[in-house]
Amino acid sequence: MVGVRGIIGVCFVILIMGTSQPANADEFSFKFEWGDIPSCTSGNPNIVPNPIFTLSNVPAGTKVIKFFLTDIQVPGYDHGGGPITYTGQAVIQPGAFEYKSPCPPSGSHTYEWVGWLKDANDDTIGKAIAQKDYP
Repeated sequence: MVGVRGIIGVCFVILIMGTSQPANADEFSFKFEWGDIPSCTSGNPNIVPNPIFTLSNVPAGTKVIKFFLTDIQVPGYDHGGGPITYTGQAVIQPGAFEYKSPCPPSGSHTYEWVGWLKDANDDTIGKAIAQKDYP
């Protein structure tokens, strides 16, 4: 039979655990800003530093975030991307990697960055997507 103290102790442990759980990988998200890249609408992209990424809810165990850019209107074109070592930072500044800039040949295109979360074993533990038009 569990006494009142035992029940109170179990409730206290549950309360503490409930308030200190790390972010769930499903809650991971990010935003991005193109930053100070050369204007490009010729269809011939420049090699530029990564955009500014603002991260939210990165779960414990994340060691690397791998980013990759896709032009939604021309998905077969390889804009590239790159990995960053995750050390708890909330913002990834330009210069972590280089990629081929957005550069639609006419009009505006929608571009999509995908970020994959990787653990110490290089297993994917989460993923998020952010889109923005250019120009």
